[in-house]
This record gives sequence, structure tokens and C-alpha cells, in this order.
Amino acid sequence: MQLFYTDYLDNLNELHTDILRTISDLPHEALDWSPFSDGNSCSVIITHLVGAEKYWLGDVVAGVPSGRDRKAEFGVKNLTVGELEARLQESLSFVGDVLANLVLGDLETSRISPRNDQEVTIAWALDHTLKHTAIHLGHVQITRQLWQEQRED
Repeated sequence: MQLFYTDYLDNLNELHTDILRTISDLPHEALDWSPFSDGNSCSVIITHLVGAEKYWLGDVVAGVPSGRDRKAEFGVKNLTVGELEARLQESLSFVGDVLANLVLGDLETSRISPRNDQEVTIAWALDHTLKHTAIHLGHVQITRQLWQEQRED
């Protein structure tokens, strides 16, 4: 794998590690807790970001259908830390397999997003995926803080 893609995978792994560090000691009920009536739990956020990673790297970049059910991502419940960790690891492994087949020149290659027929470059899809995962890391961290705060009251 070329250095750029190795570095990309390292950055994604770092985000996944931070997510796991954030939820690792949470009790089961905290994983399904949402701070707002229409908000998302840590389990939902993590399931969603994994679905997005597989979509952008699979469906868009590699042309491999992920079978993603985006709507179902927002209804998950009763997942354990171990199950969420397995989902994150599976996604990271999948992303690594896709990246291993790319060269730097591929970054300028255009792809069509099957969801909305938007044309994007592979570089855009990779950047978007990393940004999306980082944003959701922040959501998981804030959700944890809010859960802890409401337990202290």
C-alpha cells in the first residue's frame, strides 16, 4: 500500500480508537441513551458512521455494493461495546482492503454516488469519509459527557 493510503488508514484507525476509548467503560444502558427525544445514541452514531465508511469506500470508491440500510442504522439498540468494536474493526479492515488496491493517480478519478448520482472524485470521497467519522467521534464524546452529567444530577 502506498504511503498516502497507509497514512489515511492510520488516521481512520486513530479515530476508531478514540471512539472505543470513549465508550469502553460505559454501562450497557449508556450505549442506547440519547440526550434528546430525536437525538442519537452512541450505538446509533457508531453504526451510522460504519455504514457511511462502507458506503463511500465500497459503493462509491470500489464499486462494491455494501448493502447498506441507512434508515436501519438509526434504529439499532442493545449492542455491546464488543459488538460496536467488531463493527469498527470490520469497517477498518474493509477500508484497508479497498485502499490497498488504489494508487495515487486514482485520487483524481471520478465516481458516481449511487444514492444521489452525485459525481465525486475518489479524493473527495476519502476526505468526506474521514471528516464524517471525525465529526461523529465528537458526537460520541459529547453524548458520553451529557450521559455522565445527567447521572450526576
